[in-house]
Amino acid sequence: MSMTSKQRMLTALDGGIPDRLPVTTHHLMSYFLDRHMGGISNQGFFDYFDMDAIVWTVPHRPDPDQGEYYDPSQGEPGFLESRRVANNDWRIEVEDIPHPRYVTTRYRIVTPKGELTTVLQSNDHTTWVTEHLIKEKMDIDLIGEFVTAPKCDVEAVNATAEAFGERGLVRGHICCFDLFGQPGTWQDACCLVGTQKMIMETFDDPGWVHELLKILHARKMIFIQSLQGAQYDILELGGGDASTTVISPDLFEHFVAPYDSVLIETAHEAGQRIAYHTCGGMMPILETVAAMKPNAMETLTPPEMGGDVRLAELKTRVGDKVCLIGSFDQYHYFEDCSEQATRAAVRRNFEAAGEDGGFIISPSDHFFDADPKLIAAFADEARKCTYEI
Repeated sequence: MSMTSKQRMLTALDGGIPDRLPVTTHHLMSYFLDRHMGGISNQGFFDYFDMDAIVWTVPHRPDPDQGEYYDPSQGEPGFLESRRVANNDWRIEVEDIPHPRYVTTRYRIVTPKGELTTVLQSNDHTTWVTEHLIKEKMDIDLIGEFVTAPKCDVEAVNATAEAFGERGLVRGHICCFDLFGQPGTWQDACCLVGTQKMIMETFDDPGWVHELLKILHARKMIFIQSLQGAQYDILELGGGDASTTVISPDLFEHFVAPYDSVLIETAHEAGQRIAYHTCGGMMPILETVAAMKPNAMETLTPPEMGGDVRLAELKTRVGDKVCLIGSFDQYHYFEDCSEQATRAAVRRNFEAAGEDGGFIISPSDHFFDADPKLIAAFADEARKCTYEI
């Protein structure tokens, strides 16, 4: 019996065998939609290619009982950005900085005991940090004392879910730090301090690292506890700064897993599924991540794209414990190849990880330039990958 896209992907997420291989994508970048698809919407993309759709929604709400309100300095929220939550002790001021090439903005967080500043730059593809927020170790004291902790706007999530219906999954992510961050605890800290400095501090001053992680972890816990009743299908946790192309398995064991495993457990208590995102190296930490008990692991980045995933081995080692999402090499098979090569790549993925279900094929994270004919071949071949039940 044919399933809806929502049924198909939920079956895979719960470790079951759907009617066919679910085929989707991760985030859709505005640059790609504008440059290659005439500016169609995200849902227009899924309809055009007849893929199993995903809608992302990340609405936050302030708590008026805590004196919180939406940050008046924030304009229209950007890509996967939530409305920021402020109060009289945590205010954000914005200053545009002239730059010949990039949109450059300085943000100043004002608290009763001092200020924190960061500078971000953006182009058509992405945003990056040129001045990290945490410059001195004592800066984390201001965050620990004054940072606001957003809660989920459950009504807004549920309105999106009701409107989306059976078209596909409703996805979100665990709250990131204001202005620039990632869902995982360690990954959020790297955005605030700088990845290289964070790694060095795990050796030079591990106590300080744990103090920062506890501050960020407590903020995420408040958000996760507010998720009860939100009709998400799955929420993302993690991020690339904890992949083994960035940190060692030992650092993951000591500075990542102890914090994010508690977030996952709390999310499950709130009735939510979690996808753990490690774009990059994963193979040395597969069992560690699986032991954290997420519902899914992504992005299964292959070696040809800078990761290390050997898909058949990954399926054998942890495929009975978590759903697998990703694995498709969009760099080599969405551009400058034949449709036959793209289709063959889909089949290799299905043969490696499709057995017994629990697999959703998707590009390994973002893509910016791609040939629509090859995306169509990717989606069409995946739809032909069926299960004999």
